[in-house]
Amino acid sequence: MSPNDITGGNALLARVYAATTPDESRAAYDEWAKTYDADMVKEEYVAPTICAEAIADLIDLNTAMVLDAGCGSGRCGLELANLASEVHVDGIDYSEGMLKIAKGTGAYKDLGFADLTKSVPKEDGSYDAVICVGTLTQGHVGPDPALKEFVRVVKAGGLVVATVLEMIWEDGFKQEVERLEGEGHVKVLHRDVRSYRKNSGVGGRVLVLKKL
Repeated sequence: MSPNDITGGNALLARVYAATTPDESRAAYDEWAKTYDADMVKEEYVAPTICAEAIADLIDLNTAMVLDAGCGSGRCGLELANLASEVHVDGIDYSEGMLKIAKGTGAYKDLGFADLTKSVPKEDGSYDAVICVGTLTQGHVGPDPALKEFVRVVKAGGLVVATVLEMIWEDGFKQEVERLEGEGHVKVLHRDVRSYRKNSGVGGRVLVLKKL
């Protein structure tokens, strides 16, 4: 798949994928924040819906505390709130521009700045689930320490639900998931390939991990 294929010809998405540092990624998202949701509607971006429903299928969202890691404009928070009006969702992101948009959704109890290439600024076992959509992708956050940090902040029996762009699945993500399972930290419930930007035919792995 060519770079134009995975970006759908979107110049800002191309800039995001081309980022080589967190600061470059943040600057691109800050610029994109105001038009991001409209662009994703054009792309028929359904990953937030897929992942929110995956959590709802396995836990009672009305009594759950969920961390949206890399919350962006707040699409996952809205999807979770649509499924369960009493769900408690906190969000963290590296882009202040995106956090402002997410705040406007009203879907989050707490929002804060975080760099997911480093430790997640949350206590051990403080959430029932972590959702991470569109962040483990080209030019963004790698598998280490992100995946083990997500596992750390969920309770025993809790879930990590995340998307990983298929073209980078073999770039450490597959190996890290296998390590976490092999060492007894998680059980892999799903790692299916799904199409989640339908207009561009772009998809990836939808991971559902249960913490042991």
